[in-house]
Amino acid sequence: RAGAYLTLLSTLPRRIHIFVFDHSRKEKQPVVAETVEEVKKEPILVCPPLRSRTYIPPEDLHSRLESHVKEVFGSSVPNNWQDISLEDVHLKFSFLARLADDLGHAVPNSRLHQMCRVRDVLDFYNVPVQDRSKFDELIASNLPPNLKITWGY
Repeated sequence: RAGAYLTLLSTLPRRIHIFVFDHSRKEKQPVVAETVEEVKKEPILVCPPLRSRTYIPPEDLHSRLESHVKEVFGSSVPNNWQDISLEDVHLKFSFLARLADDLGHAVPNSRLHQMCRVRDVLDFYNVPVQDRSKFDELIASNLPPNLKITWGY
């Protein structure tokens, strides 16, 4: 019964009274300064659009990676910049964050521990990602004439 009363109260608009006490007066009577009515609105829930996970490596991936290496690790990087270690977590985060922003494809948390050198990051970003399920791939492939995949079941 008390829960129903609280639920009823939470759905009603609330009035908030702001009192101002005049200390110069002998009687301590509150003077109502203003009344503000608060109306609760229901939140609007909007689902974000589905994110596509499709990733195709750009043609200039090596040069983009090298420029990000120079930005993060300094402009005087050695010729073997792909062998630079990513032991420093702050530099690793900065490097991977810049790449994710630039390429629109981030290294997932489950693979972060595998990124030990810049070469590992290059290998990761060289692999294209298709946003299709195995069923979509089967439908697109050349199936024998006696096999047909139907989604509507």
